[in-house]
Parts: sequence; structure tokens; C-alpha cells
Amino acid sequence: MIADYFHSIDFAWPWLLWLLLLIPALAWWYWKTGRRKKGTMLVSTTGWNHRTRSLKVRFQHLPFILRLLSLACIILAIARPQSHFDEERVKGEGVDIILTLDVSGSMLAQDFSPNRLEAAKAVAIDFVDSRKTDRVGVVIFSGESFTMVPLTTDKNVLKAQIDGIQSGLLEDGTAIGSGLATSADRLRLSTSKSKVVILLTDGENNGGQIPPVTAKEIAKNLGIKVYTIGVGSEGYAPIPVQDGAGRVVMQREKVNIDEKLLTQIANETGGKYFRVSDNEGLKDVYKEIDELEKSTIEVSSLRQYTDRFLPLAIAALLFLALEWILRLTIFRKLP
Repeated sequence: MIADYFHSIDFAWPWLLWLLLLIPALAWWYWKTGRRKKGTMLVSTTGWNHRTRSLKVRFQHLPFILRLLSLACIILAIARPQSHFDEERVKGEGVDIILTLDVSGSMLAQDFSPNRLEAAKAVAIDFVDSRKTDRVGVVIFSGESFTMVPLTTDKNVLKAQIDGIQSGLLEDGTAIGSGLATSADRLRLSTSKSKVVILLTDGENNGGQIPPVTAKEIAKNLGIKVYTIGVGSEGYAPIPVQDGAGRVVMQREKVNIDEKLLTQIANETGGKYFRVSDNEGLKDVYKEIDELEKSTIEVSSLRQYTDRFLPLAIAALLFLALEWILRLTIFRKLP
């Protein structure tokens, strides 16, 4: 309890703590001079007086110890102990970012651990944590697209929604154009100087009502920078599928990523294309994008103090009161 009290305590006038040296000095003086000699007049031979004299002998130094404790508490109190609360204020101009995530069935391929979708979700959550002043939104797509989270600074909502993303939420397919167009629409009214889409997919465009080239032009006209990420190992990857009996079995399927299209989208919007084949590579990509899209941040710290002398003052009074009670009872001097 005492350790917890002093854990976050600062003293406004720490130089007064030098007065604590009086404590060992007074203790030395007390030991050196000894107790004043008292008369040994036998008043009674009753058992009560015998017990009283025994208590006097046993606790003869207690009043002096209580007085020293009281003095120590008073010195600590007048040194103005204070607890502090540190508040960090972050101000700056952030970036508006849409995370556009492919949730098609092929994202369950297990060439990433545990699969592509879960790996993508994990790095997306870490990325959200790293963007202190940015507004971030989430768009998912497969055969169609859907805004999972509009632009927001609420990191807890973002991470919870990303964590809840599952394959099968939308019609299956890979509508890259629809995913990009929906993301661009979410940034259409943004007043931020920097607008970014990070589009992650593992396949080729094969659905949706908006061609990828059209979506790219929309992004260009709105001044949106698009970073594209192709995920998948080279060659073939194991993908869970249902057989005729409804059982889930692993099937090896060829990895087909339209790298030409993804590179074109990135280059013409001022972004960059990345190809990754494992979890570590995916983490590195998001770290690189994080470095490329820096926000202008100003961090200021504010420390607030609260005086905490009252417990020490109360303790000093209690020690003095206890000493006074003892001197009136057990240590009372007979006339």
C-alpha cells in the first residue's frame, strides 16, 4: 500500500526532504543520552501494577518512535508530495486511407499462415494502429463490393470490423474494378491533401459492373493514390474446397494474379505495386507504405499534478494522538 502511494509521487519542494536527516540524528541523541532516570517507588504489589510495569519496560521506546514517525510524516507532507497524470495530445494533418480487401474464396488458400485472408487482416489491424491521426475506412470485394467501414478515426471500431471479415460475405468472384470504384467513391468528398487506397487481391478481375480501367480513371481524376498488392505464392497453392459429399478437402490451384493490371493501376495513380508470397513479405509491404505515406503529426505532452499531502498529515496526527494516549495511560507519571 505504501509502495503504491509513492510509486507515482513527485515532490514540489524536494529540498525539504533533507530535513529527514533529523530522524537518525534524533535517534542517535536518544540512544546516547538514554532515558531520564525515574524514581522507583513501590505503590502496590497487585497484579495489575505488575502487568503495567511490564508493559512500560517492554514498550518504553514506543512514544519516542511514534514521535519520530510523526515528524517524518510532517516533513514529507511539507515537501508537497504530488501525483502526476501524463496526457499526450496529438495534432496534425492526417491521410485519408481506404483499405480495400479481396474476400473471394481463393483468399482462403493456405500458402500464407493460416491463410491469405487472415494474414491480410492481421497486417491491416497493425497498420491501423500505426496511423495515429489518419482517417481509415475499409472496403471489401469479391464478385461485388461493399463498404465495411466508412472513413473514421475510431481505431477500435476499425480493428473490430477488420477482425470480423470472413470469406463468403459477398457473391464470389474477383471484381477489382468494383472494389476500387467503391473505395474511390468513399474518398470523393475527402478534403485531405493526401488520399490513398491500398488494394489487396490474389486474382484476376472476373466480375463486377465497373471495369478496372474505368475505376483507375476515377481514382486518377479524384487525385487518389492507389497502392496495389498481389498476394500468393508462385505456381500452385492449397485451397480448401467442398467435394460432392459436402466435405472440405484441400485442392491445389494455380495462382493467377493480374500483375500487369495491378502495376498499371498503381503507376498511373502515383502509387506502387507489390507482389508478396508469404506473411513476412506482406508485413514488409505495409511497413513500406506506412513510411511512404507519412502524416504531419505534432505530439505535445501535458503533465497535471495533484497534491497528495493529506494522507501524510493524517498519519502524523494519528501517531501524535497515539503517543499522547500512551503517555496518559501506560506511561503516565505518578506525582
